[in-house]
Amino acid sequence: MSVFCGIDWASDHHDVVLVDNTGSVLDKARVDDNSDGLAQLLHMLAQHGDTAEDPIPVAIEISRGLLVACLRATDRPIYAINPMAAARYRDRHSVSRKKSDHLDAMVLANILRTDAVAHRELPADSELAQAIAVLARAQQDAVWDRTQAANKLSSHLREYFPGFLAAVGVRREGVCHPIARVLLAAAPTPGQAARLTRAQLRSLLKKAGRRNTIDAEAERLQTALRASQIRQLPLVEEAMGRQTLALLRQLDAACTSADDLADAAMESFEKHPDAEIITGFPGLSALSGARVFAEIGDDRSRFADAKSLKAYAGSAPITRASGKSVAVLARRVKNQRLAGVGYVWAFAAMAHSDGARAHYDRRREAGDRHTAAQRNLFNRMLGCLHHCLTHRVHYSEAVAFPASSETQHDEAA
Repeated sequence: MSVFCGIDWASDHHDVVLVDNTGSVLDKARVDDNSDGLAQLLHMLAQHGDTAEDPIPVAIEISRGLLVACLRATDRPIYAINPMAAARYRDRHSVSRKKSDHLDAMVLANILRTDAVAHRELPADSELAQAIAVLARAQQDAVWDRTQAANKLSSHLREYFPGFLAAVGVRREGVCHPIARVLLAAAPTPGQAARLTRAQLRSLLKKAGRRNTIDAEAERLQTALRASQIRQLPLVEEAMGRQTLALLRQLDAACTSADDLADAAMESFEKHPDAEIITGFPGLSALSGARVFAEIGDDRSRFADAKSLKAYAGSAPITRASGKSVAVLARRVKNQRLAGVGYVWAFAAMAHSDGARAHYDRRREAGDRHTAAQRNLFNRMLGCLHHCLTHRVHYSEAVAFPASSETQHDEAA
């Protein structure tokens, strides 16, 4: 490489700087975030020797967006530099802590010039893999939005209608459950809920999708909603009921979005050849498998070995050693989405795999707390997943947890 490009991204324009292998600035420009700006950028690169056989590498602080997608289409090396890392490099060029878009673009270009081997190129994931990543991450965002909307509604109900929360609290989903949402839409205040007849409750239960023990559930709800409770003043209660309907519309939209995106993510994921291997692991469904796949992609050269994948997911610990002080700590800088689904995966794996359960129990007996033992199990499962995807083999309990398999064999004998 003899020319390096740094791009400081913004919402409506981008600053571009090209440097040579000595760090001298060859060219700089500010381009618009549109097709004309992209054409100007590509022309600028071509003027300095950019070709299809020897493309100029680009450093930028984001990993997605239209600009990145267009640059990826040119098959050039693209390095998504962490903004925190770029900020550290900036001090090498200016100790006065000054900052400008041009300086940031120049810093990014020089990061490639001096330390390209210390940073990773964006993975060359397939189009289907990128689509799955979009859907799986959007679904996860929708779940977070649903949780936030449910928490807001629950907090509001505690201020004037705690009896409703007690009535629907027997269900794990709480106010997110279809029955709770249909019931609250029909009777958003304690007074209206107390006047619901059993016939009306049976109709609402059927509308929410209830198919069995409708009469018993209607009787239980009527008793719970007519129970004595503290009430707000009538006008205040009516006003809070109107606010409940507004919050309920937000929750309904979030629930619908989460469900629709889940179906879309699973449908796309099941089309990918890696889906069969990933969902063959204990504890991984089509949805959780899609979330895992969204973060690791299908570019097998992305992770040189299982250790790299474990570090990326945050399941592998880090060691801090200085003099006589040595500490092994949980990794904080990681892919938060992959780490989040990892805990769910490890928890579910213990219910579907005797080996996973035995591994968790051994870690607990060795002194690990629950979170550490679960993270260690996730670490073990990630190593198995990397092996299976790399060698195109399916999960085997006997290979993943040989000690557990030998114990089961001895007990059977």
